[in-house]
Amino acid sequence: MLILTRKPGESITIGDNIIVKVVSIEHGQIKLGIEAPKDVKIYRTELYEQIQQQNTHAARVRKESVVKAAKYILRK
Repeated sequence: MLILTRKPGESITIGDNIIVKVVSIEHGQIKLGIEAPKDVKIYRTELYEQIQQQNTHAARVRKESVVKAAKYILRK
């Protein structure tokens, strides 16, 4: 992990086209501004983890469902 020290108004650049800027520091919270291409998805980690769990759950297929679908297809 790279650890950097930045002050409000300062930024870091990731790759050629992502800029993370420290907007403000107030009451123990840091506000960040992120400039990135529209095709780059940006999520808070807790939301990203929730999305990953939902995707994993949605991708699970019960064996019985596959067998039932196969039998239905083969009857046609």
